[in-house]
Amino acid sequence: MVYKAAVAFLLALSGLASAVAATPAYYVAEFQATDREAIKPYSAQVESTFRPFGGHFIVRGGEPDVKEGSGAQGRLVIIQFESIKKAQDWYNSAAYQKIIPIRHRAGISRTYIVEGLPEQAH
Repeated sequence: MVYKAAVAFLLALSGLASAVAATPAYYVAEFQATDREAIKPYSAQVESTFRPFGGHFIVRGGEPDVKEGSGAQGRLVIIQFESIKKAQDWYNSAAYQKIIPIRHRAGISRTYIVEGLPEQAH
């Protein structure tokens, strides 16, 4: 009887775990090109580096409509990942680290990885 109760309890916990909302993470970059030709190899390769980590573009190169402050530094890029760990694993991956110097040579950038709000479980 205790065994059945323990199994039922564990099954209930697994159901709760699946109902817990996932917390996405975002890579956010502000990029101001100083050499538009030099950034092209980076742009052509970057998506192939984050797709294996479940990343996808939310914003790619959007021109910001600045409402307050001194404005954004160039164009914006936002890549969504399912977790902060996935975003950090991508950023630290050999494939991405290999192309970062291309971005550095091609312009000025500020980049962030930030955890988002939990998605609502349905």
